[in-house]
Amino acid sequence: MRSGLKTYFNQNTEAAPLAVFRIFFGLMMFFSIVRFWANGWIDKLYIQPKFFFSYYGFEWVKPLGLWTYGLFVICALSALAVAFGYRYKWAIISFFISFTYIELMDKTTYLNHYYFISLLSFLMMFLPANSYFSYDAFKRSEVRHQLIPRWTIDSIKLLLGIVYFYAGLAKLNSDWLINAMPLKIWLPGRYDLPLLGDLLQQEWVHYGFSWAGAAYDLAIPFLLLYRKTRPFAFVLVVVFHVLTRVLFPIGMFPYIMIVSSLIFFDASIHQRILSIVSRWAKIPFNHFANGNSLNQKTWDGRGFKRKLIVGFFALQLLLPFRHYLYPGELFWTEEGFRFSWRVMLMEKAGYANFKVVNKSTGERFYVDNTDFLTSFQEKQMSFQPDFILEYAHYLKEHFESQGHKNIGVYVESYVALNGRRSQPYINPEIDLTLQKESFKHKNWILPFNDEIKGL
Repeated sequence: MRSGLKTYFNQNTEAAPLAVFRIFFGLMMFFSIVRFWANGWIDKLYIQPKFFFSYYGFEWVKPLGLWTYGLFVICALSALAVAFGYRYKWAIISFFISFTYIELMDKTTYLNHYYFISLLSFLMMFLPANSYFSYDAFKRSEVRHQLIPRWTIDSIKLLLGIVYFYAGLAKLNSDWLINAMPLKIWLPGRYDLPLLGDLLQQEWVHYGFSWAGAAYDLAIPFLLLYRKTRPFAFVLVVVFHVLTRVLFPIGMFPYIMIVSSLIFFDASIHQRILSIVSRWAKIPFNHFANGNSLNQKTWDGRGFKRKLIVGFFALQLLLPFRHYLYPGELFWTEEGFRFSWRVMLMEKAGYANFKVVNKSTGERFYVDNTDFLTSFQEKQMSFQPDFILEYAHYLKEHFESQGHKNIGVYVESYVALNGRRSQPYINPEIDLTLQKESFKHKNWILPFNDEIKGL
């Protein structure tokens, strides 16, 4: 076993796939940031709101006012530098820090694919992605290598495989497979689509999409790994993600996954892609074909990078299962829900009415949430318990600053999950200001009376 691993980690392979991946990744990230800016979302999400929801442990990460635009500029320029392989080490570090800071500024905007980009850019900080067909390699012969450790490319394949396979495992629940939820809610709303509109009203289509989606996620990593099924698998990737983009407003993520899947193909395919790019950009392609191998011992720091990446993947393999440490229905409590590749699995709608009470006099009044939150923030807050808790603490601080004394904050809340009737969500007798955010179970969440079976 040990000798087999040693042999594997000493194997080299063509650097072209990693170079192509770097170029497409950087360009995709650049255009994603430009699109975000052009749609006015920086102002809407990070400038206009009065209050921002924080991730536990990252409460210090806040928007920077108008300087937030500068942060997006840094992120966009870093993405371009990554694509060109210009001072790659600093470019990818800069991109990871700026993009992750943006992601952490407000929990309201959490998306699985933002988390994926942060993980991927972190991983790329430890890969020799500038060894081939990059500005760095063009200018500096000591950077230029045609052969790199095989595991550096396989690590990206593994991350993509985890995303797909864990997304498939998450679909093995009764709401998705037995009740076709939440697709049964979402798909009929796309009645205006040409050709597909009428079909999307049919119940058998809802079930077909549910089962096909689960099968796709579970199978696609293995189909991409096997050479004979790889072309067919890539066609499936394109069809699946294009269809997903047509049906759901999920931005650039489908395109990112399509181009990322190219890394599974042989180096000869990537050499052709790079030769096309070199002709278009008038770059001497043969300049990079020196046959040199990266000195792994020097580059890897005596195994430091490998050990760090092994630890990184151990965390990624275990983290999605942390919800088993909590009692109750995962989709209801959402304890352990984020960062686990549970993509588009539920439709929740909530109502939260906050009551501020003077514990000394018994005087009380109700809060108008629109005084403090945007409509998007209020929607997200209404069915997520950690949002509700953080908002209650904010209300206490706000009203105490206005002179109110001995305040307690209570909430009357109802939540509907995947088409069910709304149910009481948070214990209305609990003063939320006495509860602290932690990794412990939130016992003030009322139980769900219709559990979903499965993962």
